[in-house]
Amino acid sequence: MNGSGLFTSFLMAGFECATQRRGDGQRVDLHASTGHARWANLDYGRLAGLGITCARDGLRWHVIESRPGHYDWSSFLPVLHAARDHNVQVIWDLCHYGYPDDLDIWRPAFVERFARFAGAVARLVKEEGISAPLYSPINEISFWSWAGGEVGYFNPGARGRGQELKHQLVRASLAAMDAVREHAPDARFVQCEPLVNVVADSGRRDEADKAEGHRLAQFEAWDLLAGRQWPGLGGCEDCLDIIGANFYPLNQWCLTGEKILLGDPRFRPLAGMLKEAHQRYRRPILLSETGTEGDERVPWLNYVATQLATAQTRGVPVEGLCWYPFLDYPGWDDGRYCPAGVFGYADGEGSRAAFHPLHRAMQALAMPGP
Repeated sequence: MNGSGLFTSFLMAGFECATQRRGDGQRVDLHASTGHARWANLDYGRLAGLGITCARDGLRWHVIESRPGHYDWSSFLPVLHAARDHNVQVIWDLCHYGYPDDLDIWRPAFVERFARFAGAVARLVKEEGISAPLYSPINEISFWSWAGGEVGYFNPGARGRGQELKHQLVRASLAAMDAVREHAPDARFVQCEPLVNVVADSGRRDEADKAEGHRLAQFEAWDLLAGRQWPGLGGCEDCLDIIGANFYPLNQWCLTGEKILLGDPRFRPLAGMLKEAHQRYRRPILLSETGTEGDERVPWLNYVATQLATAQTRGVPVEGLCWYPFLDYPGWDDGRYCPAGVFGYADGEGSRAAFHPLHRAMQALAMPGP
């Protein structure tokens, strides 16, 4: 199973970099809490043993620009250098739910300042010798607009303003891409959104229509970026580059909220979902996030890999599989231990124990025998 060469390896490592403020005001910072900020060089060094030469990682905007217009790159450069020193191609998240505390996300200044930040990142990365960078401007516009704008789960903590937030995040993403291209015309962009399925709980027509409306909403952010909806936001077909599809075991549910799990006859195969996305956009597709916890990790990897191979045989240009997160992490809400990674928590010297069943399965997937 291989891609077309868009990425340097089909199998990828995803280093969790969420930085949102929770509903209680506490900042989540996964770079810090997983130890990746401190041990990036060792973390990237482990990838060679799995045949992985491509990863997702991110910048901590709130740390870098704690004062308007002043950029402190000390949190980013060690991570950039670690990836470069280990010859790992990186898709850099410019904004993964978090932003500087002094910014009002609803104001035009948010868009303008994010664009300046994106341009400054592109200039720095170019100066560091990377001529064809990869960026994910704003991670999961759809999820963020729901979590932060509709139900008040995390910043900006609003309710009933999800569509407004979605439009604002699309504006910011488009402005950031323009700013990046001023310094890196050959940059590519991965627009990561959740891939979901929603079904009705009964055979009633009104419920079926409602479920289908929720399901089709998964495409809104991509449609907005492409200018297919609300073109006044500035979207255009050329603005939609690489489709990043994020897919987890809990991405399918009924209108009542009941989860539809793998093995349920209502569970829609991933290959079909990817085929639908490709027919809609005709873009290369990266499975930009997938994973689960505990002993389900290997079965889930096997399921996903089989589905991606099936999608490829159906003409879908699937370019990669990113296991996310690649490191175990403390949960967003309560700090609980989440055994979701290929490697566990770091000790005082940066060593991490591998989850050997998943490690071996990835080795087999990345470096198959003759």
